[in-house]
Amino acid sequence: MQRIRLRYTKRGRLRFTSHRDFQRAFERALRRAEVPMAYSAGFTPHPKVSYANAAPTGTGSEAEYLEIALTSARDPQRLRALLDESLPDGLDITDAVEARTSGLADRLTASVWELRLAGVEPGDAEKAVVAFNAAEVVEVQRATKNGLRNFDARAAVVHLETTQSETADRPTDQPCAILRLVVRHVTPAVRPDDVLSGLRAVADLAPPVPAAVTRLAQGLLDEETGTVTDPLAPDREAAEAPSTAEPTAAAKA
Repeated sequence: MQRIRLRYTKRGRLRFTSHRDFQRAFERALRRAEVPMAYSAGFTPHPKVSYANAAPTGTGSEAEYLEIALTSARDPQRLRALLDESLPDGLDITDAVEARTSGLADRLTASVWELRLAGVEPGDAEKAVVAFNAAEVVEVQRATKNGLRNFDARAAVVHLETTQSETADRPTDQPCAILRLVVRHVTPAVRPDDVLSGLRAVADLAPPVPAAVTRLAQGLLDEETGTVTDPLAPDREAAEAPSTAEPTAAAKA
């Protein structure tokens, strides 16, 4: 059985698709591309697909991950192209590797987010970011099925800053502050909207329209640099490493 790990996106209007919507679209794409999927046992067999840390509905993403199990081997890049052709624009398969290591989910320990705040002056956003970073605790509330829950939105934030974007996808006649956020994956999860609630709590920053939120990356957090590494890199490195199954020519000699 071969396992393939895929990176995919949620762009444009398809950021509003739920995780269940994506699951249905992806399973249809598997059938269209005639992927030789492995299936679970039991009365209701289903394709062996493992999803890892999906982004919330309404947020865009450049870095979503899943793993599929196949009954026969396929070239990962050919498979990526076939699946990408079978999915709607906006749900794009951007990378594929054969799984040669364990623990993909364990390597998703942090995310990098971009928050575009239309109608907010960059100077006001900078002041709010300074106040948030200076606080030791930023308590926010989130509605859950058991009622409102209070938790600290500050501890999970590794880095928060204002930044500039090279591409402008909004009208230039109104201000638009852009934030870059690196947040650890903790329990309870701290999401970008929780950080926005924290900015409102510490600096009364309240964007006039909902923020456009996009996950730029997720992977293993490098604690020394605060950067997030590619979770598929270990599989690529394992594929490129020389096999130890056969002795080298020098060893034979």
